[in-house]
Amino acid sequence: MKTRILVTGSNGQLGKTIKEISTDFTNSIVFVFLEKSELDITNNKDVEHFFQENKFNYCINCAAYTNVDLAETEIKKAFDVNAKAVENLAINCKTHNTTLIHVSTDYVFDGTKHTPYIESDITNPINTYGESKLLGEEYIKKHLDNYFIIRTSWLYSKFNKNFVKTIFNKLKMNEELSIITSQKGTPSSCSDLSNFIYFLITNDIKNYGTYHFSATGVTTWYGLALHISKFLNKSSNVKPIKNYPTKAQRPLYSVLNNNKVEELFKKPLKKWEESVDEVLEHLSKE
Repeated sequence: MKTRILVTGSNGQLGKTIKEISTDFTNSIVFVFLEKSELDITNNKDVEHFFQENKFNYCINCAAYTNVDLAETEIKKAFDVNAKAVENLAINCKTHNTTLIHVSTDYVFDGTKHTPYIESDITNPINTYGESKLLGEEYIKKHLDNYFIIRTSWLYSKFNKNFVKTIFNKLKMNEELSIITSQKGTPSSCSDLSNFIYFLITNDIKNYGTYHFSATGVTTWYGLALHISKFLNKSSNVKPIKNYPTKAQRPLYSVLNNNKVEELFKKPLKKWEESVDEVLEHLSKE
């Protein structure tokens, strides 16, 4: 019997990446990809009805409110999507014995540490986005045992709007850019993350819990922009600045420790430069 998987938030960059890779698995997996217009996961009655009508082995929740600055004013919206909707999914996954794979964020940490964050480190978000994502995690733990919470950082892909694509396009248009050096983290590819999610499903992994997934290595937003500029031979277009004012505070250090994932995956994760180059190669051909 085929494994049945519900993917929520299928219109986001991670959802689109999972959908693209799904063609490799159609012999063994039945996928249902839903965007907000098809299922409003903030409405528990809708979620309840949908789960009653459809049986799933897994639910991959890619739906998220991710505008970090706007979340400071759209507080209810951020909590509705990142917390309330997650609780709705968790409750219905519990009722129907569905394993929930939920994507969370490095922003659940305050950034005061100077070594990579491990899964058991104390969370202390410093903005509304981080608070809403942490509450979503807590709801999952409250209602479910069979879950994977995957915290990731600085996600990018060839789809939708993200830092890598934005910088690539601006540099291609020969724009001069000033990029901050104050935040340290690790860019993470939606493609790499999707492959890890498929690994969990196709290997029927039962080591439930919280995992940190990112590429390996550390950089700053400036370092990432400089890497993109070198790919395009436009290094002189990118200048470092210490910081610029934003509505939401960001953690200054949000590097994630990947050891737990690598032990499960049984292979080292890619360096961030390698994964970024894969996306840049694709963008340069468009």
